[in-house]
Amino acid sequence: MRRTNREYSWAKDKEVWPTNSVCQKIDNNLLLNSAQGGEPFGERMVVSGKVLDRWGHPQPGVLIEIWQANASGRYRHKTDEQNAPLDPNFSGVGRCITDPDGEYRFYTIKPGAYPWKNHPNAWRPSHIHFSIIGESLADRLITQMYFSSDPLLEYDPIFTATPQANKQRLISKLDLSLAETDFALGYKFDIILNGAKVAPTDSEELEQPSEHP
Repeated sequence: MRRTNREYSWAKDKEVWPTNSVCQKIDNNLLLNSAQGGEPFGERMVVSGKVLDRWGHPQPGVLIEIWQANASGRYRHKTDEQNAPLDPNFSGVGRCITDPDGEYRFYTIKPGAYPWKNHPNAWRPSHIHFSIIGESLADRLITQMYFSSDPLLEYDPIFTATPQANKQRLISKLDLSLAETDFALGYKFDIILNGAKVAPTDSEELEQPSEHP
């Protein structure tokens, strides 16, 4: 049996899954939740962190949804018609509920950069969209997660428009304690919901998630 078909140890150890139909057990595992008999291509990674309020208190029971491009930089969405391959085993969409410590975790593929038509020769850096919903939709926060080593960040108008003091809150950190040996690197991305250190919101409306499988 290939390793991506196993039940990950974290999902076994953490009782984060609700008993209703909001989230199924593999919804946080983008390596499995759309697999059609194969594995998605690209660099595997674990993305994990905590959802906190302005005082640093963990926020349990928060619904987190993510959407992203595949390793080639293409979304599985009807409006994405760029010349890049789709991955039949990867939808780029996942969700989970934070556990009693406010923690979340996703297994996914590092998204590729892709061209867009904002300006000549414009490319978006690798990023993952996050939607965080508290007690109601009125509490929804939408933001993006980037990677610190990405050379495209300095050319991206969405990232550069973010106030300097807030830019680091959009960047994930490599964290080998989250990695799985011989399988996936780990990235930490904490999210603050309100107050002066709130995660910068996503004003971009061009990229929308596909329907969840």
